[in-house]
Amino acid sequence: MSQAPDTAGWRFLHTMIRVGNLDRSIDFYTRLLGMRLLRRTDFPEGRFTLAFVGYGAESDQTVVELTYNWDTPSYDLGSGFGHLALGVPDIYVACAALAEAGANILRAPGPMKHGSTVIAFVEDPDGYRVELIQT
Repeated sequence: MSQAPDTAGWRFLHTMIRVGNLDRSIDFYTRLLGMRLLRRTDFPEGRFTLAFVGYGAESDQTVVELTYNWDTPSYDLGSGFGHLALGVPDIYVACAALAEAGANILRAPGPMKHGSTVIAFVEDPDGYRVELIQT
């Protein structure tokens, strides 16, 4: 086996998920989860739009890339992808506010099985799971 490359200076930039309704997804990630829309670009020749959302500038933070293919209304999520994870200071307050705003809480806050970390799961408009972790 060959030597691994020097990864000094590498960093995790983003995770991409495909969405069926871009405006609905941007609303979920910005209004309900408090991220900001960092940039949005249409690619008419390819019939898709990319929107990047996150809590800070892409130069400093890992962000989520929402990919909207204009001719695809929904996707089969499959079984390979797990979830996105967000650290929150008060998971109980966060889940109560999300539920009040109409978000689907899949797992109420509480200690994880076989551990003590307090977690919860919320579902985004396309069915992707977002884990909330008490920080």
